[in-house]
Amino acid sequence: MQFTTLGQTDLRVSRLCLGCMTFGEPTRGKHAWTLPEESSRPLIRQALDLGINFFDTANSYSDGSSEEIVGRALKEFAQRDHIVLATKVFFPMSNLAGGLSRANILQSIDDSLTRLGTDYVDLLQIHRWDYHTPLEETLEALHDVVKAGKARYIGASSMYAWQFARALYTADLHGWTRFISMQDQYNLIQREEEREMHPLCQAERIAVLPWSPLARGRLTRPWGETTARDASDLVSKAMYDRNAEADGHIAERVAAIAKSRGVSRAQVALAWVLSKPAVTAPIVGASRAEQLADLVAAAELRLEPQDIAELETAYTPHYPAGFE
Repeated sequence: MQFTTLGQTDLRVSRLCLGCMTFGEPTRGKHAWTLPEESSRPLIRQALDLGINFFDTANSYSDGSSEEIVGRALKEFAQRDHIVLATKVFFPMSNLAGGLSRANILQSIDDSLTRLGTDYVDLLQIHRWDYHTPLEETLEALHDVVKAGKARYIGASSMYAWQFARALYTADLHGWTRFISMQDQYNLIQREEEREMHPLCQAERIAVLPWSPLARGRLTRPWGETTARDASDLVSKAMYDRNAEADGHIAERVAAIAKSRGVSRAQVALAWVLSKPAVTAPIVGASRAEQLADLVAAAELRLEPQDIAELETAYTPHYPAGFE
């Protein structure tokens, strides 16, 4: 596994980050397809054995049970200072209204630390932009969380570039803690972040942590084929169904290159994301051991310039979905 620096921090992270939305009690939260603890633990252990040291979860995943499962597993399988642990705040919980008010942020971080069984997280991220709370209130609360030692750094996710630029400017203006990372949707069939967000992040030395680098799995299988998760995933439909015909041509090119190279489609699609200079560590999810091993192999795959050109030329502009 290759490692890199997380933005301008001293944290060394694996080039792949394990997304932990897959891990959670199916009876809690909104996703019946999540893996319960007994099925999640072997995958977390495997990720560590494969060299992944970067784990991303959120308070809202399976109503907190993702944090509980991940926290217990990492405490047993790894030394705390050998891993980089990230979580998020924004969406409502059973005991929290949601949003980025001072009250919600301070309560949320305390609850997350309890569920994770740790004194601090390495990265606390705002899961979405809050249109109802003054930005200054949010930024000062996040600054206080860092100063209290409950989070080492703060990051952001899924917003417009002008919003992120405003947040960076406002933090600098007041001397508050700055965001060091941006977790955004980025894959072969959704490349709108290349227009403004990624150049901004490169100019400001912000780590980019793409979520859904395989387009919710659509780039890993024959186009149009669905899974049980995909059939019930309304978010996926909203993000990708609008451009399905044009995106199918890209998926066909992924399949052709995978066949010619003797690798999986997932490896090709993920290797493309990893080839981009703005990208620090894509967030990958896995529900089976062979899936995770395949994704880790993608970190070693180098696409030829002609492969990259072939994958990119069929792209058509997309609506910048995923901010909801």
